[in-house]
Amino acid sequence: MAKSIMIQGTGSGVGKSLIVAALCRIFKEKGLKVAPFKSQNMALNSFVTCEGGEIGRAQAGQAEAAGILPSVYMNPILLKATGEAGSQVILMGKVHSNMTASQYYAFKDEAWQAVLEAWERLSQQYEVIIIEGAGSPAEINLMDCEIVNMAVARYTKSPVILVGDIDKGGVFASLYGTIKLLEQDAHLIKAFIINKFRGDLNILLPGNELLQKKTGIPVIGVLPHLGSLGLNEEDGMALDNSNLIKHYKCEPLKIVVLRLKYISNFTDYDSLMYEPDVALKYSLRYDDIVSADIVIIPGSKNTIKDLTHLRQVGIEEALKTAHKNGAQIIGICGGFQMLGKTIKDPYGMESDQPEAEGLRLLDGITTLDKTKTTCQVKAATIGALPMCNQKFNNIKGYEIHLGKTVCHDGLFKITRLNEDLSYSDGQFKDNVWGTYIHGIFDNDDLRRSLINSVREKRGLDIFTDKHIIYEEFKEQTLQLWTEAVKTHIDMKFIYEITL
Repeated sequence: MAKSIMIQGTGSGVGKSLIVAALCRIFKEKGLKVAPFKSQNMALNSFVTCEGGEIGRAQAGQAEAAGILPSVYMNPILLKATGEAGSQVILMGKVHSNMTASQYYAFKDEAWQAVLEAWERLSQQYEVIIIEGAGSPAEINLMDCEIVNMAVARYTKSPVILVGDIDKGGVFASLYGTIKLLEQDAHLIKAFIINKFRGDLNILLPGNELLQKKTGIPVIGVLPHLGSLGLNEEDGMALDNSNLIKHYKCEPLKIVVLRLKYISNFTDYDSLMYEPDVALKYSLRYDDIVSADIVIIPGSKNTIKDLTHLRQVGIEEALKTAHKNGAQIIGICGGFQMLGKTIKDPYGMESDQPEAEGLRLLDGITTLDKTKTTCQVKAATIGALPMCNQKFNNIKGYEIHLGKTVCHDGLFKITRLNEDLSYSDGQFKDNVWGTYIHGIFDNDDLRRSLINSVREKRGLDIFTDKHIIYEEFKEQTLQLWTEAVKTHIDMKFIYEITL
């Protein structure tokens, strides 16, 4: 049976996911077989495993840190919000159904069985499991029905480390208040970590000592604020801090990603953000869109609702103005569907509209169906890509979408991994193109060629320095973060309560 430790937080966005990733790497470096686990995740940023299952993107990144392939057992339940009142429930990597909150609470016992099954599978395969909680364990209205925080800690007999974010303010109140609200479960928390600290540590230390005096629980580490790390974030909260402050050697290419209400898989654009001659911004401001060199319509968990919202707030007009101005308009997944002529929803999968008119910048006709496509893919261009007049033969990515889009003149020949199935994908028309391939910009040569071709057409200097190798960049950043965790956290304490 595996040993385990659990990282919980005083709320969402305090750094649980990244701390779990670092611990996965640290235990791997000790020569142990280690895996991440999060029983229930709520995120629109997801990943497709090699067997075609859908899990939270954060757990996929943690698995990479552990040096193992992501698996559905690392995140047996994924909730993807579809609207104000409900979520799509992904169970063991596959769509179960759409549920309201009350329906999901009634489903709790079945969901818990999936959690137990996943835990048992992992605990038989690995020596150490690093568990991540969700939100706060002290939500007093949910304590009797949650299956992701203290319920998991009790079942797995895992010691808990509680993380607080000092950058949000009120960190001592958050840590102390969590302990007091937990009552009978408070004994499971063995230590505190304070994250994202700026300034003189000596000023903080008296507070740490007083917190330990009041709770009997030590602060075993204060992690510095390292800014944007470039590691995959779990949810849209990260977009609030997505615009990096960079010093450009030449005029940057302006790329705007539409910040849709139901934006999904926004990690598709992280590689663009870290290019040295690109200024990337998430926005729905008219002025940002019409002045952009590239506008990207990203994936959406509710394509029709997001398309309707774009029309209501005047973004359709902005997109067509940008198009006339010569900007390259790109649609990925749901964005590709929006760019076409029509989106049909005969089964009411996303809305009560049986059909919605698209932006009509491409010729595709999309029909949403009941079956969700989730697969890893490899692709090659069908001839030279008209956007940059080059061929590419080893494109890697994945698909997560409802429905099929029929259009002429495909851009890519796609082959699904682990399936004997190939087909064409995408379309180009004037300066507009779209595809279902998530992760397409993670392909270094293709990404750089697209950037250079647009820079040239817009009269901007071509950046001649060596461009980033994105996988190497992520690995270097993960290692930098891991070293910070080793330096600023009492790892001897972690080992003692885990192993």
